[in-house]
Amino acid sequence: MRWEHVDWANDRYFVYESKSPKGRRFVPISPRVRQALLARYEGQKEGWVFPSKRAKCGHLTTVNKQFEKARDSEATIFPGWIYDHLHPHATQVKVAHPLMLRVIAADKKKNDRVDASKIADCLRCDFLPECHMASTEIRDRRRTLRYRCLLVRQMVQTKNRISGLLMETGVTYNKQRLHKVGYFRELLASNEEVNESIRPLLRLSRDTIARLQKTERALVSSLQRDPLLTERIKRLRTVPGVGPITALTWALEMGEISRFRSIRQAISYCGLCGDERSSAEKSIRTPISKQRNKNIQFVLIEAAKLAPRQDHDLALLYEREKQKGNANRATLAVARKMVAYLLAVDRGQRDFVPAEDCRCDAA
Repeated sequence: MRWEHVDWANDRYFVYESKSPKGRRFVPISPRVRQALLARYEGQKEGWVFPSKRAKCGHLTTVNKQFEKARDSEATIFPGWIYDHLHPHATQVKVAHPLMLRVIAADKKKNDRVDASKIADCLRCDFLPECHMASTEIRDRRRTLRYRCLLVRQMVQTKNRISGLLMETGVTYNKQRLHKVGYFRELLASNEEVNESIRPLLRLSRDTIARLQKTERALVSSLQRDPLLTERIKRLRTVPGVGPITALTWALEMGEISRFRSIRQAISYCGLCGDERSSAEKSIRTPISKQRNKNIQFVLIEAAKLAPRQDHDLALLYEREKQKGNANRATLAVARKMVAYLLAVDRGQRDFVPAEDCRCDAA
């Protein structure tokens, strides 16, 4: 298909290559095809519409790979908007868990008809592994929180780049104070070791960090003031070691807490336990499972490193587990205990009460 054979005025395309003279004719272009062509059109008067550097003929001869990529992306990536579009028009909408349906992709014969038939069989027998879909309100706020995580990662990368520039040029600096505004300004003004070639890069990096910090604080502040989350976050922050970021992450990543029937299910979802491989009388426990919500896992582990400093019971638990020989396992034990605390607070919709206060009230 070539651009010179497209008749834009009459919405038609001339087929110039055909085995018979009757095949060389004008074919009408539908509005959807016209829209797709205009998306690729850049004012060129000739040349292939779908060029290819790999093909010997210079253009695409099949769209099988492109179709498979589009089909796979529609089936596995960003199902939220599809769910929201279908939900008002259906009695019940279910989103299948892609990891649990991996056996379909490994089949010898795989096409859309076979896949649909197997999914329909699973649904009819109530064997379809479902993927939980949070409400639209929760997903919108969770998107904001995850964007905040992106800003934090970019901020850390920029700070590391500043340190790298100074080390590359042999500049002596205070590592603990480098990213403080006053010290950084003094370093550029008074330190003669700073090369003139890196000064613009250092100022640009410092300005980038300041903008990222301002945006990150604005996002967190907007989520904390949200009426949907205010009361829940206030209760969650009564748990020892839980700050605003941990409370927000728990509320938005866990969603509806009623879907967890036990503490074990919540711990498994947070990725704070290992896989189990059992056969006959032999049982093997693997390290931390990769099937988890990585966002809540990271936040809980970081919070568990500080929680023993704020709560006596968590400190005793940490020391007891650490005596067994592994500090990382002790941190995981504290994180699992924090999951139990957070789950109890969320279920009961009441503030956390330390065990010491409970014993005093009982006495």
